[in-house]
Amino acid sequence: MSSRPVKAMLACQQSRFALPDGLHYLNCAYMAPLALAVRAAGIEGLDRRATPHLIGPADFFEESDLVRCLFSRLVNAPDPNRIAIIPSVSYGLATVARNAPADRGDNIVIVEEQFPSNVYTWRRLCAERGLELKVVPAPVYTDAGRAVAWNARLLAALDHRTAVVALPRVHWADGTLFDLERVGERARECDALLVVDGTQSVGALPFDVQRVRPDALVCAAYKWLLGPYSTGLAYYGPAFDHGTPIEENWITRSGSEAFAELVRYRDEYQPAAVRFDVGERSNFTLLPMLAAALELVLEWTAPAIQEYCSALTTDLTHTLRERGYWIEEDRWRGKHLFGIRVRDSVDTARLAERLKERQVVVSLRGDAIRVAPHLHNDSADTEVLLDALD
Repeated sequence: MSSRPVKAMLACQQSRFALPDGLHYLNCAYMAPLALAVRAAGIEGLDRRATPHLIGPADFFEESDLVRCLFSRLVNAPDPNRIAIIPSVSYGLATVARNAPADRGDNIVIVEEQFPSNVYTWRRLCAERGLELKVVPAPVYTDAGRAVAWNARLLAALDHRTAVVALPRVHWADGTLFDLERVGERARECDALLVVDGTQSVGALPFDVQRVRPDALVCAAYKWLLGPYSTGLAYYGPAFDHGTPIEENWITRSGSEAFAELVRYRDEYQPAAVRFDVGERSNFTLLPMLAAALELVLEWTAPAIQEYCSALTTDLTHTLRERGYWIEEDRWRGKHLFGIRVRDSVDTARLAERLKERQVVVSLRGDAIRVAPHLHNDSADTEVLLDALD
């Protein structure tokens, strides 16, 4: 009997980042540190921008196409033209809101304490069109099976007046997982759009467009995609093929590659989701950085990143539970992002001081201490965190 080779787990990649010695940065959900390769691509882009005579028409398109191809590989989207280049999640969601088929009396479903960009968009749309915003509350975190109950409440909230269900793969405050495949099935039964904010998951947690079948997937790039700030990517499915963008760009029009012909205006757009690209998308500094970042994520792979984070934090989370802290069940949370809820007896102000004294960087989101490691972390980081929490 032949045995299949076992892929070795990724080693710590600290040497590929520029974080200072002694800093325990467990905060990738806030902002990823720039990898050395990403930083180098940005410097090269700045140098190129200093000599604009070397930038030709093809440069406005080739790097954009490369970024589309890389992201489409990451999320298993067969057609790279379904990827739009955007500056932020709010921009990508505004495109969805502008084109969402919703009539007075319909509802939009979200979950409690989502990131503000995925709330304000829908509050405004509800106010403008006379829709109901249904916010699915979270069970109290002391309940057993909290995530299961939350997902059940979410499914129950969808009905035949639901126009949009907008939610993340993992909750940004504590990493709670939402069952997007089941939610997607229910959304299609209700003829509702499934809109996913992948900012806190895509790049560190596997995501398959063909399995989840979202109508839109919107991601900021400066977290788990390891890219620069003010960049983002969005997948738009067939529901948006004839949609109206929120701005009219010359570069998203058919035939825009021919600069000499731009005075002959065209009403036709470039194919699929390219029409939704942000203006001046061909940023000669940020796009090369984003491409370099996506290449790194594809090199390491999201499953391997998730496995690394799991191995790094398993002992930590088990020990904290034994000491009275609350952390979501392992199978119902991200391994790259999770919330620690402290005992009532803990002085949180003093705890924050201890974390700062030990140079442990995490975030406080809601009532949870959010821990978000990546490949630049090792066991020394989790040991210092545990010591500060002890």
